[in-house]
Amino acid sequence: VKFVESGGGLVQPGGSLRLSCEASGFPFSSYTLTWYRQRSGEDREWVAWIGATDGGPDYPDSVKGRFAISRDNDKNTVYLQMNNLKPEDTAVYYCQAAGLKTYRGQGIQVTVSS
Repeated sequence: VKFVESGGGLVQPGGSLRLSCEASGFPFSSYTLTWYRQRSGEDREWVAWIGATDGGPDYPDSVKGRFAISRDNDKNTVYLQMNNLKPEDTAVYYCQAAGLKTYRGQGIQVTVSS
């Protein structure tokens, strides 16, 4: 199983980023996909999920209206579009695939700062 995450980096408040997570080694289209984040010194929290065939997308109130998750099963890739970013969105972001087993990417840093 392999994940390749990309799209993170430094952005100013109010800016946008699009994270990508390309997966391989398991039946991607059958898996529920979730983006998590972990701020320094805090527990991991989910920020978006989308079901395999139905269900979702859904978001916690902290990001609703600003973040959007999507998936491309032909490319085995899940995306997280993040708009109107705030300093409190600074965290390491992870993609996770859950089905018969659960797999997680290595994480990618997003920093929102002026």
